[in-house]
Amino acid sequence: MSKAEHNSHLYMQRAIELAREAASVGEVPVGCVIVQDGIILAEGRNNRESSQLATGHAELLAIEAASRKLKSWRLCDADLYVTLEPCLMCAGAILQSRIKRLFFGAYDPKSGMAGSVFNVFDLPSNHKVEVNGGILQKECADLLRDFFIIRRNNCETEK
Repeated sequence: MSKAEHNSHLYMQRAIELAREAASVGEVPVGCVIVQDGIILAEGRNNRESSQLATGHAELLAIEAASRKLKSWRLCDADLYVTLEPCLMCAGAILQSRIKRLFFGAYDPKSGMAGSVFNVFDLPSNHKVEVNGGILQKECADLLRDFFIIRRNNCETEK
Protein backbone atom coordinates (compact mmCIF):
# COMPACT_ATOMS: atom_id res chain seq x y z
CA MET A 1 0.00 0.00 0.00
CA SER A 2 1.37 3.40 -1.00
CA LYS A 3 1.60 6.28 1.47
CA ALA A 4 -1.28 8.05 -0.30
CA GLU A 5 -3.46 4.93 -0.04
CA HIS A 6 -2.54 4.54 3.62
CA ASN A 7 -3.50 8.15 4.33
CA SER A 8 -6.80 7.85 2.46
CA HIS A 9 -7.63 4.76 4.54
CA LEU A 10 -6.68 6.58 7.74
CA TYR A 11 -8.96 9.54 6.99
CA MET A 12 -11.75 7.27 5.80
CA GLN A 13 -11.48 5.30 9.06
CA ARG A 14 -12.14 8.55 10.94
CA ALA A 15 -15.12 9.25 8.68
CA ILE A 16 -16.39 5.73 9.48
CA GLU A 17 -16.07 6.47 13.22
CA LEU A 18 -18.19 9.59 12.70
CA ALA A 19 -20.73 7.56 10.72
CA ARG A 20 -20.96 5.09 13.62
CA GLU A 21 -21.57 8.01 15.99
CA ALA A 22 -24.39 9.18 13.73
CA ALA A 23 -25.94 5.71 13.70
CA SER A 24 -25.74 5.49 17.48
CA VAL A 25 -28.15 8.43 17.76
CA GLY A 26 -30.49 7.25 15.01
CA GLU A 27 -29.02 9.21 12.12
CA VAL A 28 -28.16 7.65 8.75
CA PRO A 29 -24.51 6.62 9.22
CA VAL A 30 -22.56 9.03 7.06
CA GLY A 31 -19.38 10.68 8.27
CA CYS A 32 -17.07 13.19 6.64
CA VAL A 33 -13.64 14.70 7.28
CA ILE A 34 -11.90 17.52 5.46
CA VAL A 35 -8.12 17.37 5.37
CA GLN A 36 -5.54 19.95 4.39
CA ASP A 37 -1.78 19.45 4.53
CA GLY A 38 -2.22 16.16 6.37
CA ILE A 39 -4.30 17.70 9.16
CA ILE A 40 -8.02 17.19 9.72
CA LEU A 41 -9.56 20.66 9.41
CA ALA A 42 -13.16 19.73 10.06
CA GLU A 43 -15.53 16.85 10.61
CA GLY A 44 -19.21 16.27 10.14
CA ARG A 45 -21.78 13.54 10.56
CA ASN A 46 -25.36 13.39 9.46
CA ASN A 47 -27.76 15.16 11.82
CA ARG A 48 -30.84 15.58 9.64
CA GLU A 49 -33.15 13.82 12.11
CA SER A 50 -31.93 15.63 15.20
CA SER A 51 -31.76 19.03 13.50
CA GLN A 52 -34.85 18.46 11.35
CA LEU A 53 -33.02 20.24 8.54
CA ALA A 54 -32.78 18.84 5.01
CA THR A 55 -29.25 20.25 4.88
CA GLY A 56 -28.04 18.17 7.83
CA HIS A 57 -25.68 16.11 5.66
CA ALA A 58 -22.19 15.24 6.85
CA GLU A 59 -20.48 16.92 3.90
CA LEU A 60 -22.30 20.24 4.34
CA LEU A 61 -21.60 20.33 8.06
CA ALA A 62 -17.90 19.59 7.50
CA ILE A 63 -17.62 22.19 4.71
CA GLU A 64 -19.24 24.83 6.93
CA ALA A 65 -16.89 23.99 9.82
CA ALA A 66 -13.81 24.08 7.56
CA SER A 67 -14.87 27.41 6.07
CA ARG A 68 -15.34 28.90 9.55
CA LYS A 69 -11.95 27.59 10.64
CA LEU A 70 -10.13 28.97 7.58
CA LYS A 71 -12.32 32.11 7.49
CA SER A 72 -12.87 31.44 3.80
CA TRP A 73 -15.43 29.64 1.66
CA ARG A 74 -12.58 28.62 -0.67
CA LEU A 75 -11.24 25.21 0.38
CA CYS A 76 -8.93 24.95 -2.67
CA ASP A 77 -6.21 22.84 -1.07
CA ALA A 78 -8.51 20.59 0.94
CA ASP A 79 -9.55 16.97 0.43
CA LEU A 80 -12.94 15.67 1.50
CA TYR A 81 -13.45 12.08 2.72
CA VAL A 82 -17.00 10.82 3.08
CA THR A 83 -18.39 7.35 3.70
CA LEU A 84 -21.13 7.58 1.05
CA GLU A 85 -21.08 8.92 -2.50
CA PRO A 86 -22.40 12.50 -2.35
CA CYS A 87 -25.97 13.41 -3.31
CA LEU A 88 -26.74 16.28 -5.70
CA MET A 89 -26.86 18.88 -2.90
CA CYS A 90 -23.53 17.80 -1.41
CA ALA A 91 -21.84 17.44 -4.82
CA GLY A 92 -22.85 21.03 -5.56
CA ALA A 93 -21.43 22.23 -2.25
CA ILE A 94 -18.18 20.35 -2.90
CA LEU A 95 -17.85 22.12 -6.26
CA GLN A 96 -18.83 25.51 -4.86
CA SER A 97 -16.35 25.27 -1.97
CA ARG A 98 -13.54 24.43 -4.41
CA ILE A 99 -12.57 21.16 -2.69
CA LYS A 100 -9.51 19.76 -4.45
CA ARG A 101 -10.16 16.01 -4.14
CA LEU A 102 -13.16 13.92 -3.14
CA PHE A 103 -12.72 10.46 -1.65
CA PHE A 104 -15.83 8.43 -0.92
CA GLY A 105 -16.49 4.95 0.39
CA ALA A 106 -19.77 3.34 -0.63
CA TYR A 107 -21.40 3.95 -3.98
CA ASP A 108 -25.03 5.10 -3.86
CA PRO A 109 -27.02 3.53 -6.72
CA LYS A 110 -30.14 5.55 -5.81
CA SER A 111 -28.81 9.10 -5.55
CA GLY A 112 -25.02 9.09 -6.00
CA MET A 113 -23.85 12.05 -8.04
CA ALA A 114 -20.20 11.09 -8.46
CA GLY A 115 -20.83 8.39 -11.03
CA SER A 116 -23.55 6.03 -9.81
CA VAL A 117 -26.68 7.84 -11.03
CA PHE A 118 -24.93 10.77 -12.68
CA ASN A 119 -21.56 12.47 -12.42
CA VAL A 120 -22.01 16.13 -11.51
CA PHE A 121 -18.24 16.49 -11.45
CA ASP A 122 -18.08 15.91 -15.23
CA LEU A 123 -20.31 18.90 -15.98
CA PRO A 124 -18.67 22.09 -17.29
CA SER A 125 -17.61 24.17 -14.32
CA ASN A 126 -15.04 26.77 -13.35
CA HIS A 127 -13.62 24.22 -10.89
CA LYS A 128 -12.64 20.57 -11.27
CA VAL A 129 -12.69 18.09 -8.40
CA GLU A 130 -10.62 14.92 -8.57
CA VAL A 131 -12.99 12.06 -7.63
CA ASN A 132 -11.89 8.78 -6.05
CA GLY A 133 -14.59 6.28 -5.10
CA GLY A 134 -14.64 2.94 -3.33
CA ILE A 135 -12.25 3.78 -0.47
CA LEU A 136 -12.96 1.12 2.21
CA GLN A 137 -16.13 0.50 0.22
CA LYS A 138 -17.18 -2.75 1.92
CA GLU A 139 -16.88 -1.34 5.43
CA CYS A 140 -18.81 1.80 4.49
CA ALA A 141 -21.53 -0.13 2.63
CA ASP A 142 -21.88 -2.69 5.43
CA LEU A 143 -22.41 0.08 7.98
CA LEU A 144 -25.25 1.55 5.91
CA ARG A 145 -26.79 -1.85 5.12
CA ASP A 146 -26.75 -2.93 8.77
CA PHE A 147 -28.28 0.37 9.89
CA PHE A 148 -31.21 0.02 7.50
CA ILE A 149 -31.74 -3.67 8.34
CA ILE A 150 -32.03 -2.74 12.03
CA ARG A 151 -34.31 0.21 11.22
CA ARG A 152 -36.61 -1.97 9.08
CA ASN A 153 -36.71 -4.68 11.76
CA ASN A 154 -37.59 -2.11 14.44
CA CYS A 155 -40.41 -0.73 12.28
CA GLU A 156 -41.82 -4.23 11.74
CA THR A 157 -41.76 -5.09 15.45
CA GLU A 158 -43.57 -1.83 16.31
CA LYS A 159 -46.58 -2.77 14.15
